[in-house]
Amino acid sequence: MEAAALTSPERLWSAQEVLGRPSPVPAVAGVYGWHFEQAPHPDLVAGHLLYVGIAPRYMANRTSTQNLRKRVRYHYRGNAAGSTLRLTLGCLLGLELRRVGGGKRMTFGKVGEAALSQWMAENARVCWIEHGEPWTMESELISRLDLPLNLDQNRHNAFHGRLKELRADARRQAPELPISA
Repeated sequence: MEAAALTSPERLWSAQEVLGRPSPVPAVAGVYGWHFEQAPHPDLVAGHLLYVGIAPRYMANRTSTQNLRKRVRYHYRGNAAGSTLRLTLGCLLGLELRRVGGGKRMTFGKVGEAALSQWMAENARVCWIEHGEPWTMESELISRLDLPLNLDQNRHNAFHGRLKELRADARRQAPELPISA
């Protein structure tokens, strides 16, 4: 199995490298894995693979335009509304989830998202493997590896309940706060 390429990669890439031009991340389908030099929570271990994602997701009714380059770059510089990894990391780091714009989307606001991007630039490292149908690997990886930051298909993980609760608490509190710009 190709899990070793994610758990013990030959190389991990930083935000600066991934966001540079040209980006080393290929614009193809595949699986990506996130490692952290500093763990985002005291119960997690730094330096280990903590999350995997896929691009594109399987879509029976249309063709996804996502690929490894788009997804990995978005995780580094996007926002919590479009990245479950950013949502998870922000909640673990104690950032305040806020309603933004029209009030339906939730992010950490401009200041919080900037702080999260900075934390990720300093601590998050990514690796990837190319795979034509990454959704065929996702379930197996999540079932076989200890991936505490993955929620989907991961109820068996010891950190699942804690993470689900932290994210739910942030979502419950957000409507009580003023809408952010």
